[in-house]
Amino acid sequence: MGPFPFSYGNEYILVAVDYVSKWVEALASPTNDSRVVIKLFKSVIFPRFGVPRVVISDGGSHFINKVFEKLLRENGVTHKVASPYHPQTSGQVEISNREIKGILQKTVSITRKDWSKKLDDALWAYRTAYKTPLGTTPFHLVYGKACHLSVELEYKAAWAVKLINFDILPAYERRSMQLHELEEIRHLAYDNSRIYKERSKAYHDKRIIPRSFAPNDQVLLFNSRLRLFPGKLKSRWSGPFTIKEITPHGAIVLLNTKGEEFVVNGQRVKPYLADTRVEKGEPVTFSDPPHA
Repeated sequence: MGPFPFSYGNEYILVAVDYVSKWVEALASPTNDSRVVIKLFKSVIFPRFGVPRVVISDGGSHFINKVFEKLLRENGVTHKVASPYHPQTSGQVEISNREIKGILQKTVSITRKDWSKKLDDALWAYRTAYKTPLGTTPFHLVYGKACHLSVELEYKAAWAVKLINFDILPAYERRSMQLHELEEIRHLAYDNSRIYKERSKAYHDKRIIPRSFAPNDQVLLFNSRLRLFPGKLKSRWSGPFTIKEITPHGAIVLLNTKGEEFVVNGQRVKPYLADTRVEKGEPVTFSDPPHA
């Protein structure tokens, strides 16, 4: 994410999200190059959570480079790249980015230059917040227990009172039971997330207008990154482009006027109707109604 206002030499935030637990790791950085990505994986992801099987990223140069590809290849990690300008492919990261931004907006000062100091607090708030798709918190899925907040100590919550009369044996048994139940809780959260996604997909599919395309069709491409100002007579749709290939998963290979290929998501295109003609109908004559 970024760029943001300079905060103690930092201007960007690099975010990584676990798709099952929704646990978020983030790193404030002065740049958004490949060195920051390597630092996040070597210093945070690998030491804390081990080597992931798959990494999904956008097509930015900080992810698409030889150094990062070498790191993933050496650790046996599969790298998948999302379609350009299609945030739904990496939807969980987009949701996490939006929520973290919202937390920072509510906690930073008026100058907004202290956001890098507030980032850890924002991550803590995100990790301990209840997530509807999971039915619990990311903290609970990772550690197998609820996160106790400092405000609970201040107002003497029930668990804090019990801590005063701490007994090591019951505490050991209770924690051991929590760890044994952790795998079951994770499976339940995974099922909840899957059901939530299926319902969201069903709702989304009802609102989609079905379109069928074929190779050699001409289409227009929606440019969501185009900045438009009020009063500017310019469209976000560019083209026309020619369809070269349609993949089974909804991606479309387009050709521009120079014959160059590029891949886009099928939801970003619509038919080009330049050759559509409206047939002229027979004229209709209207007569005045008779007077009574």
